[in-house]
Amino acid sequence: MKLDLHRSIPELLLDNTDRNRTSPFAFTGNKFEFRAVGSSANCANAMTILNSIMAETLKEFKREVDALIEKGEKKEIAIMHVIREYSVSSEKVLFEGNNYSEEWQNEAERRGLPNVKTTPLALDALITEKANKLFENNNVYTHGELHARHEIELEKYVKMVQIEARIMGELCSSHILPAAIKYQNTLLTNIKGLKEVGLPESSYANQKQILGRLSEHINAVAEMVSKMIEARKECNGIEDTRERAVSYNSKVKEPFFDKIRYHVDKLELLVDDREWGLPKYREILFLR
Repeated sequence: MKLDLHRSIPELLLDNTDRNRTSPFAFTGNKFEFRAVGSSANCANAMTILNSIMAETLKEFKREVDALIEKGEKKEIAIMHVIREYSVSSEKVLFEGNNYSEEWQNEAERRGLPNVKTTPLALDALITEKANKLFENNNVYTHGELHARHEIELEKYVKMVQIEARIMGELCSSHILPAAIKYQNTLLTNIKGLKEVGLPESSYANQKQILGRLSEHINAVAEMVSKMIEARKECNGIEDTRERAVSYNSKVKEPFFDKIRYHVDKLELLVDDREWGLPKYREILFLR
């Protein structure tokens, strides 16, 4: 298929490769693409690994082609034979669906592919025997350098989760809970006043319902923040860097981050806008 630009410049061939826009690191036919790399991220590590894999593959490719030539095959035929084998053997890693979906998780399991969901465990790939051979054989990293990088990445992960947990706890304790409790007291005063003047309970039933929901979320946030702080203290006492990183993920991040966020989001919808000191979503998207 060609792109017609109304004769201003010659026709161009359209790219018919899979764009796979759900992948942050997509292979698009003849290249890898980095998508939406964060400001703190650096693609140098990924490029180093890709180039090392390419170098090792080219050396292996030459060895296999030379072996077929020694057996009497013509060079062109030997090259095509090895390429065909590589294409068939790599077929199971190709997936053109949504890489974030449950479909892919099930498909990866069916194909026998690793599907590591947490950063600390994913970083273990740096120090496998296969990785050590790859980098040492190509004079990229020594065994010590590779393990040092693994240690540094684990420390970075711990520090990031630690900072996020501290900020989350501080925001909840200093901003969110005080605002929610202040509005809770406003509702209590309102309900008490209506009750004291003799109005029927039906006249303040809605206020009581809001108060109940508000109290539920306040209690949940306060309780989980307290538990998260204790879990963080426990993790800080672990000496081994990998074990500490795994614990920060399993005991701090996974049990508390999303759940605290859920209850805070609910409070944001309930608390009086004038009492809520932090920017709300609608204020971020549509500035006042």
